[in-house]
Amino acid sequence: MTSIPAASSPLGLIQRAIGLLNSIPFSALVLVARISTFSVFFRSGLVKLADWNATLMLFQNEYHVPILPPAIAAVMAASMELGLSSLVLIGLFTRLGVTGLLGMVLVIQTLVYPEAWPDHIQWLGFMIFILCRGPGLISVDALIGRALKLQVALPNDR
Repeated sequence: MTSIPAASSPLGLIQRAIGLLNSIPFSALVLVARISTFSVFFRSGLVKLADWNATLMLFQNEYHVPILPPAIAAVMAASMELGLSSLVLIGLFTRLGVTGLLGMVLVIQTLVYPEAWPDHIQWLGFMIFILCRGPGLISVDALIGRALKLQVALPNDR
């Protein structure tokens, strides 16, 4: 027969802490991931807009994206960073937005800054979570889903 640890014992405190952590709703966790995604990409988009001439120079001299002319690549990058990250933040077309940002990271990783993988893998960490599990209940997608009777959040997150 096993004994149940007292709540004030070290093991009891650990079990209680684990229980509290396990009770955090998915929607709260994925909201942090959505805010993180927004923060990384939106700030980068704002930096591009703050000095557009410098941005164009970077795309001409450093950010060599095949096929696309530098000016078009710069507009696309800034638009995606500002637009898609905003969609992810509010949780509208969330998986589509994250997919676009993951595509950007793939281009950056393979063609522009292959040595920056430590940053990119962190971004992948929170974006793959959003892509695989959806935006959660605190999102416009969930509101639309409820209105259309679709399920966009995990079943155990109600």
